[in-house]
Amino acid sequence: MLDTTHPHNYSYINKDLEIHILGGIKFNNLERMRVTMSVQKPKSTNVLRHSIDLYNDNMVEKFVRKIAERIEIGTSIVRQCLQELTTVLEQYRIKELEREKEANQIPIEELCANEKQEVITFLKSKDLLKKTNELIGQSGVIGEETNRLLMYLIFTSRKTNNPLHCISLGSSGVGKTHLQSKVAELIPDEDKVEITVLSANAFYYFNRTELRNKLILIEDLDGAESVLYPLRELQSKKRITKTVVHKDRKGTTKTIHLTVEGPVSVAGCTTQESVYEDNSNRSFLLYIDESEEQDRKIMQYQRRASAGKINKDDEFTTARFLRDVQRVLSPVVVRNPYAEFLELPQSVFKPRRTNSHYLQFIEAITFYKQAQRTKKHDEQSGEEYIETTIEDIQEANQLIIEVLLRKSDILNGACRNFFEMLKGYLKANTQTTFTNKEIRHVLRINSSNQKRYMIQLQEAGLIQKTKGNKRNGYLYEVANYEDYSNTNKQIETLLTDTVKNLEVRCSSS
Repeated sequence: MLDTTHPHNYSYINKDLEIHILGGIKFNNLERMRVTMSVQKPKSTNVLRHSIDLYNDNMVEKFVRKIAERIEIGTSIVRQCLQELTTVLEQYRIKELEREKEANQIPIEELCANEKQEVITFLKSKDLLKKTNELIGQSGVIGEETNRLLMYLIFTSRKTNNPLHCISLGSSGVGKTHLQSKVAELIPDEDKVEITVLSANAFYYFNRTELRNKLILIEDLDGAESVLYPLRELQSKKRITKTVVHKDRKGTTKTIHLTVEGPVSVAGCTTQESVYEDNSNRSFLLYIDESEEQDRKIMQYQRRASAGKINKDDEFTTARFLRDVQRVLSPVVVRNPYAEFLELPQSVFKPRRTNSHYLQFIEAITFYKQAQRTKKHDEQSGEEYIETTIEDIQEANQLIIEVLLRKSDILNGACRNFFEMLKGYLKANTQTTFTNKEIRHVLRINSSNQKRYMIQLQEAGLIQKTKGNKRNGYLYEVANYEDYSNTNKQIETLLTDTVKNLEVRCSSS
């Protein structure tokens, strides 16, 4: 029998020989069985130590003769003993590899009939998105009412053929990572991959289908620059391939292709929007609420938690229920019969990609509300599908208006936030002009960031100098207070009119 009690000294003893495997065996190279062993007769002091590959027949045969000669035993007995040892070592290695594989697998929870029925009843309820948003709040996500629901629906889209992606943007310490991690807790563990640091080639060594329909969470994009290229390829092409050189058993050099298939949904956080433009073009940009009202909500929650007045059990139960909701959702094709009549504002940058995101988001809402839809079948292909309703489009418009507004803005998110705070300060104090020093003090912003924002605002024609000089400083004034609100009204009007036209078209038909 093989005794593996000691991890670095296996023992195999029968009536003829006592064999010890020194250092154990390796599990990462199944093409060899290289071991270092000591061989002796039971209770004998005459010991032979030797390193050998038990899969190399020539080496084994020489070793058999060497053992027989050194410890004075028949070659047939030694040969039989080594064959038995090789067999049990093979079985042990396979068993350990299977055990390790099972240990690394995330267990999939199965819902009982009552739990499944409770989830289905919830998915069939009226105002599903509103109730879902309330549950997200009850699970411990404070404020961020629009962003948290957007993020939850984006994460849900991982189960579709065209998943969505998102990047959370905001200043350092405002809660980007916290929001992402809290909403990610509402996704089953078996459906997500969380990444802190990953090497450039690591993505290519996942199993071919290991990432399929998974949510990939990147805590900080600044620490994952090396994997952004394969991530972009996974987002766009839904697969990545790498060609590497490999030697087979005979030592022949060959090229092999490592392929990892998607689709995947990717979420990450950063403070630097412009640095990751290629990634942001493929993603929904979610700007974290940095208002004083949000600060008050979070601090009040922290105080109540410190005082022991937050029921953590209720939060855990709510989060588990939303994970069960995700498990019940099944893959189904979504068709939007109104897609041809939907338009985006002309002010939106990169309209082709944004239009695709808009349509995919509507499909994500329809997918989430699948329990409320009658499944239909294509007469020609036999494909089963569900259809988008006008209500789905209306709800998508309400949630996505901020995203479209940011996509239409000539300023990046950080500069826009600065400009809106600046205008708010000037209006509150009935001022028309300001200095850099004054705003730096009031808004508590460092000089390098302020300088960058002021240059952008002047280039966009939104701020202009009124008087002063380089030596003593300039006085500035806002040239256009309504640029953002006018764009917002244009987008709201277009989306509202589109829904009204669809309702008229449906009623007339």
